[in-house]
Amino acid sequence: MSEFVTQALETFRALADSSRLRILRLLRSMELSVGELALVLGQSQPRVSRHVKILCDAGLTERRKEGSWVFVALGATRLVAPVLIAIDALDGEGADAEGATDAARLAAVRADRASSASQWFEAHASEWDAIRSLHIAESEVEAAMQRLLGEAPLGRLVDIGTGTGRMIELFAPRARTALGIDRSSEMLRIARAKIGEHGLANTELRQADLYSLPLGDGAADVAIVHHVLHYAQQPGAAIVEAARVLAPGGRLVIADFAPHDREDLRAQDAHTRLGFSDAQIEGWFATAGLAAERIETLEGGELTVKIWLGRKPAATLHEVKAA
Repeated sequence: MSEFVTQALETFRALADSSRLRILRLLRSMELSVGELALVLGQSQPRVSRHVKILCDAGLTERRKEGSWVFVALGATRLVAPVLIAIDALDGEGADAEGATDAARLAAVRADRASSASQWFEAHASEWDAIRSLHIAESEVEAAMQRLLGEAPLGRLVDIGTGTGRMIELFAPRARTALGIDRSSEMLRIARAKIGEHGLANTELRQADLYSLPLGDGAADVAIVHHVLHYAQQPGAAIVEAARVLAPGGRLVIADFAPHDREDLRAQDAHTRLGFSDAQIEGWFATAGLAAERIETLEGGELTVKIWLGRKPAATLHEVKAA
């Protein structure tokens, strides 16, 4: 039996259950933990785990353990894309009642995650800088970011998840314009106070979501995501959105934690993800059309900080003429 036939049989067997089709539909929207899938599907966790295992064995989904949680994501694009096309074709224009119920429950999961993080941010906004410094000396992280970005002017800078505005405070003097974006009005209030103290006239702050940046395509030369990604429900989607606003040759700098087992950070500090591996970030970079250019590893303290630098390819001569 050929490899193609074997893979096709595994795929069709895996899809021969309505619950597993529902799981694929849900994972198109975002990665979910097994517990969240169980909540949306209205099934027990052991039953959902069995469905996930079958999908994983067929290569249609992937599991990743983070502490006591197991996250599930779609598998390899070459296997999943044809299945999703078929599902879309069979769905047609009308949505079934079960799909509508799943979508409503998924929205509730999103809202619950967002509410948990938002409440924590509002409660700890004034302590944010101090909390960051507990993990690793922030001066080391900042110095490494400065090395990666070099000494040349930064052009149009956007700080995604600006928090109290430290990255703006640090890099705006080297930028032509600087935009800080955050969902929390309390964080922005603190950032505005900082920016006012430093007289950064080239800086603007906006309340917006990291998945829907208030910028056009190619509107930024440098984007920074500093200790924000571990709060993101969909890190890959956040990276794609950051890449969208970068001009050709633009750079994305991500500072965050390497994988760790500090489960208490999820419960106490609202961390959605317990760090990221180089392979994860590089995979998301590739999906977003970015080339991974440099990686810095900063050990020290209880957690290891990583800095990833990605670059958008420069425009070709043909593209410049077409523009």
